[in-house]
Amino acid sequence: MDKMKKFLLYAILLVVFFVFSDFLINVGLNSSYKNMERKNNIEQVQIKQAQATLINGRIKGTIYNSSPEDLNGKYIKIDIYSERDVLLGSKYYNIPNMLDSRIQDFELYFKAQYAKYYSVSIVDEKQEEDLNLEDIEFIPKDLNKPEIWLATIVTMLILW
Repeated sequence: MDKMKKFLLYAILLVVFFVFSDFLINVGLNSSYKNMERKNNIEQVQIKQAQATLINGRIKGTIYNSSPEDLNGKYIKIDIYSERDVLLGSKYYNIPNMLDSRIQDFELYFKAQYAKYYSVSIVDEKQEEDLNLEDIEFIPKDLNKPEIWLATIVTMLILW
């Protein structure tokens, strides 16, 4: 019976550790993001969240097709700038299948050191001079909670 109590105690401590570590990870990550400032304002692209840390960032927004011209096949060009207005890089986001008066959400994750400002524009095609710039690395997405839990469990199993 003592072994079962000890096993149950270890199981409870493991669950408490996971909950506590999940809380600390969320608080730590979200507190390190600072809001980025926008340099221009485009009616068709509304940014809900633009934040950056010292080494990476995220931009989330909505595309509104409110103009009479079709946005299909066009690109959203996002330029990332440092605090001293140095262009750190550019990225193009392809606007897929936007019919008249449709709304579409988008999100981008990037790695760029000391990103402070961003500008958004809609262009018809990618410019070659921008392609010669060293593009900042764009990350596919943030990890969600199940992926963080899986990574924690795998790490714990490896260390055990």
